[in-house]
Amino acid sequence: MPKLNGIDELTARVGTDLGTTDWHDVTQDRITAFAHDTEDFERIHLDPERGREAGFGGTIAHGMFTLSLGPKFLYEIFEMNGHSLGLNYGFDSVRFLNPVRVGSRIRMTARLQDARPIDGGYRFTIRQTFQIEGSDKPACVADAVVAYFH
Repeated sequence: MPKLNGIDELTARVGTDLGTTDWHDVTQDRITAFAHDTEDFERIHLDPERGREAGFGGTIAHGMFTLSLGPKFLYEIFEMNGHSLGLNYGFDSVRFLNPVRVGSRIRMTARLQDARPIDGGYRFTIRQTFQIEGSDKPACVADAVVAYFH
């Protein structure tokens, strides 16, 4: 895992892949906990029969469950030092392209797309591609914006 010492070192990596995480198990317990934390009780996430009726073969993870793993996965990809504050700044785009079935494994690849100065620091656009083991089509592709301040 790269250890970056300051905003300039991250800025120098614009246009490059930052890395790929290890595989993460998607379990029904994690999906159910997410449903309770967010109060999103859509049945395709909690009831295997409803998931089968919908054509998924069982339950699937919430799209937001997958997306919410982005910060965890970024911590696995690189360590950022030499700044006073780092914040999730938002998303330029998010697309959910493929359902994540219970029992599958996902991982994330991060590519640094852009760096732009903002008041007191820089905002970085990181393309997060969430892959499903054994599938050519990603679960989600999101352009996350992260801000680091001097």
